[in-house]
Amino acid sequence: MNSRQRRGVILLILSVLCAFAAFAGVLSVIGDVKSKVGPEVTAYRVKADVPPYTALGAGQFESIEMPERWLSENAVTDLSRIRGKIAVTTLKKGSLLQSDMVVDQPALRPGEQEVAIMIDAATGVAGKITPGSTVNVYATFEGERGSTPAQSKIIVTDARVIDVGELTSLEPDADNRARRATEAVPITFALSTLDAQRLTYAESFAQRVRLALVAPGGDPTVPDEDRTYELAKDK
Repeated sequence: MNSRQRRGVILLILSVLCAFAAFAGVLSVIGDVKSKVGPEVTAYRVKADVPPYTALGAGQFESIEMPERWLSENAVTDLSRIRGKIAVTTLKKGSLLQSDMVVDQPALRPGEQEVAIMIDAATGVAGKITPGSTVNVYATFEGERGSTPAQSKIIVTDARVIDVGELTSLEPDADNRARRATEAVPITFALSTLDAQRLTYAESFAQRVRLALVAPGGDPTVPDEDRTYELAKDK
């Protein structure tokens, strides 16, 4: 082997060594990035705008891989979690799906409708009412002096609770100065059309609306003669 051939072999070896060194450097950078970013997990992105209260399905979302450390705690990483759910608000195209964007579908039966009213925390059985509870709804009405006495009426019986919201502040009503600021809870019922009208009437015009929790397996029906109470007629 002459000197020219020896130089060629040496240059070839040096080239191979440089290539290995560059490859090792790339692997080192990739490893460093992975160690800083952390493991990746599957998240889901909205394909197109989804209107509020729309039933959700897997076809409305596309999976993407993201570093786990970049996801919020309520990010949805398993689409089975949206089974039987609806959108709370408009889901914008490209946004990441999160658990607080969805709620369970209302469990309405044929002929029922969903009605929500604010119930004073002090008259709502003090936190014992939960979704699935059955209640009777009482309302008290102020009488007119010299004509009609004050009355307490059972407005709705066997009202089924399907959702109980968060405790919130209830400000005084501008049209009812007697109502004091207090805390209230939004409670959602599944009711017939007539019972929904009764409930909303009571919320608007009654001095106070109270809920009476019915024991599981108990009979919530009340005889007609016992639905209205007046102090003067109490024996």
